[in-house]
Amino acid sequence: MSDDTPQHDGPGATDFLTRAPAPSSPREADAGDHAQRLAIDLGRLFADDKCTQVVVLDVRGLSPITNFLVIASGTSERQMRSVLDHAEELAGERGITAHGVAKDAGAHWLIADFIDVVAHLFEPNTRALYDLEMLWGDARQVAWQRPGKAT
Repeated sequence: MSDDTPQHDGPGATDFLTRAPAPSSPREADAGDHAQRLAIDLGRLFADDKCTQVVVLDVRGLSPITNFLVIASGTSERQMRSVLDHAEELAGERGITAHGVAKDAGAHWLIADFIDVVAHLFEPNTRALYDLEMLWGDARQVAWQRPGKAT
């Protein structure tokens, strides 16, 4: 084997940068369903709290870090901080605690990491600068809107 050949740690190992392993049990699959439900509900919460350009991305198999990204733009520092607090409350009602929360001083980019779902709230110019939708351009967009609601 040459030095540049990827090494794997055993049967069923996958290249973590290109493909996530399939769920090995119904419990793992159920956890994925719960993560998707949280991502959709966070998208709805962001829209209800007056965020704009809400996007939910399924990054399973693309990201070694999380399964879903929820991205939205806020209208003010106060509104964005409040929305992130509401996101933590919604997750908390489901027994999910944020692994980490980042609130920069100017509220340009706020993040709540719920492990399987990472929520990003941006000030619009900062969102355009980092362009996460383009970075994760291969990700499938998840429909989060309530039935009967116009986008």
